[in-house]
Amino acid sequence: MSLDAARHTRGESVFTDDLAEPADLLHGALFTSPVARGFLHGLDTRAASEAPGVVRIFTAEDVPGENQIGAIVPDEPLFAENRVHHVGQPIALVVATSPEAARHARGLVVANIEEQDPILCPREAERRGELIVPSRSLALGSDEAFQSAFAESHTQVEGSSQSGGQEHLYIETQSAMALPLEGGRMRIYAGTQGPTAVQRVAARVLGLAMSEIEVEVQRLGGAFGGKEDQATPWATFAALAARSLSRAVKVNLQRDEDMVCTGKRHPYEADWRLGLDAEGHILAWKLTLYQNAGAAADLSPAILERSLFHACGSYRVPTARITAHSCRTNLTPFTAFRGFGGPQGMFAMESAMARAAEVMGIEREVLQERNLLEQGDVLPYGMQLKECSARRCFSEAAERFDLAGARARVRAHNSKDPLSKRGLAVMPISFGISFTNKRMNQAGALVHAYSDGSVRVATGAVEMGQGVNSKLQYIAAQTLRCDPERVSIAATSTTLVANTSPTAASSGADLNGKAVQIACKSLRERLDGVSMELAWDDVVSLALESRVSLTAGAHYKTPGLEYDAQAEWGTPFAYHVQGSAISEATVDCLRGTYSIDSVRIVHDGGRSLAPLIDTGQVIGALAQGIGWLTLEELRYDERGRLMTDKLATYKAPDIHSMAREVEVVFLEDSSNPHAVLGSKGIGEPPLMYGLAAFFSIREAARAFRSDRGQDSPDLLEAPLTPERLLRFLYCS
Repeated sequence: MSLDAARHTRGESVFTDDLAEPADLLHGALFTSPVARGFLHGLDTRAASEAPGVVRIFTAEDVPGENQIGAIVPDEPLFAENRVHHVGQPIALVVATSPEAARHARGLVVANIEEQDPILCPREAERRGELIVPSRSLALGSDEAFQSAFAESHTQVEGSSQSGGQEHLYIETQSAMALPLEGGRMRIYAGTQGPTAVQRVAARVLGLAMSEIEVEVQRLGGAFGGKEDQATPWATFAALAARSLSRAVKVNLQRDEDMVCTGKRHPYEADWRLGLDAEGHILAWKLTLYQNAGAAADLSPAILERSLFHACGSYRVPTARITAHSCRTNLTPFTAFRGFGGPQGMFAMESAMARAAEVMGIEREVLQERNLLEQGDVLPYGMQLKECSARRCFSEAAERFDLAGARARVRAHNSKDPLSKRGLAVMPISFGISFTNKRMNQAGALVHAYSDGSVRVATGAVEMGQGVNSKLQYIAAQTLRCDPERVSIAATSTTLVANTSPTAASSGADLNGKAVQIACKSLRERLDGVSMELAWDDVVSLALESRVSLTAGAHYKTPGLEYDAQAEWGTPFAYHVQGSAISEATVDCLRGTYSIDSVRIVHDGGRSLAPLIDTGQVIGALAQGIGWLTLEELRYDERGRLMTDKLATYKAPDIHSMAREVEVVFLEDSSNPHAVLGSKGIGEPPLMYGLAAFFSIREAARAFRSDRGQDSPDLLEAPLTPERLLRFLYCS
């Protein structure tokens, strides 16, 4: 059970906005661009400055350091200067004595903006040469082998697919509070996955050393990637005002502000061509991806890279040419979201596989099984799979969940009901675990044992509902050989553990857990030198009397990671996570509505550190994947304004959107030599099981058109909303 379960249930858990507020606390509200693209000629703040409660209004001119927050590419100012590049781009910060006063005054600010036509389409941006970074390509096999493979293909399919963006919809919106300390130092309480990133950017903007800024995070009310780099500006705004005014300042976004001003999952478009032999084995794969990055880089280059790495899905591909463009448009910069580009790459491959199975007249799952990855296979970026459970997971799912019987039931139903059709789809996954930026694959831990036998553990991991603190407690207790209840986890702080990587990439427990294990092993070895027979409390007490240190620090770096970005070849991941899901869906062909009848999963989670937590992670990721692919649609008008900016207009999945039956089985007798205690990363990989729901609905819709004797156009655009499905069912 999660360490926070009881506190959450009683409503006692403290989030950033719940922290005790100083009596003289001030509040900030952002004035942001109402247009997607234009020249900023001036700002009239006179009326706002005179509004009740207003203390000061900040703009780019008030930044003492560098007006820049871009992490990978320095292309994103904290405040807009001269030009605006997307709706919701911050232009001014209004600071007042209450949130209401700040928001009222914000409405009195007038911007003189010369609006220009925005670029909203990634293909248009690519044609204009508007790229975030140079395009990247993977090549597997020689040019001659690649061309010959297509020439010798028995079946070739080509087409396009498109996957939309997705709002993170974390329960806790972006929030931060900054408190000035003596000597000009600053303490920031931030709702962030990356405390060090907040520290680094705030230091840059304020013109301070990183050592002069402390960042602390107790927990987050959800994040899913949306509080990695996207949490940084709001904390920096608070810090800027607090330092200038020598008073504590809080910035807390309301829901509609959060939805307009923050990044989301990247929309992608794809063009592809797939060649197969007569038995259905893949011979050649050509793919071009167009990533809609939005107006600034944010994390788009890294997300693009992971899309490339996952563009072959779970399949053996002997020759491939994969190109990806990160396209600069005038939408809010898109950002990290659970899967980090991997789902978009997999969607393109699964779209091509579905089309190929239809052309060849075989079931999609037959084609999938024939091409599954095996141990020893080399992936298009050069990594050899030393362990691979893809086929074992697929076979176990087929046997345990009676895939053949399910397929027969679908056929029987479809043969006798003209207005209700069923579909079935299998989704095998293979997802790489590690940051693709080698430098980020490291972590530190600090462990104190106190004289009464209690233990305090500090790491860079941020608890955001995924249960990482529970896993760290378990690792510490197992290694120290003490009762887990003796171990508590400290709030994440840049003062306790410095230079941390964000809690992301499904690596929070892998990296920080390994650091905790190393630190606790060192401490336990010291205690064993005092006595191996005494109970925990007694040996700690004796060690203190013997002047043995009860503090241990440790550093861990993931071994074996080497990737040459110039050659696009190497080993960017420590290991891969595999699994398979089987989904069945029913479509009401009169109304265009559908129900997901079941999703049944066999997942290789290694030796789970917390089976109940990991089960919840699989089901939660599945729900998010289903939402992304079937319901959640970001809609913008022709001027680049987000129309789905509140829960009244943005459809999020609810209990009725989930599969009526969900079953999760973890692969037995699995262990992972590349992570702590044989475990595997769990947060992101199961999101891809949502693809099974999409393709089961698609199959059911195609069955209806087949009964009517109509050819089916490709239905390869997500989300597959009821409106989109209804158009497909009856289009000519």
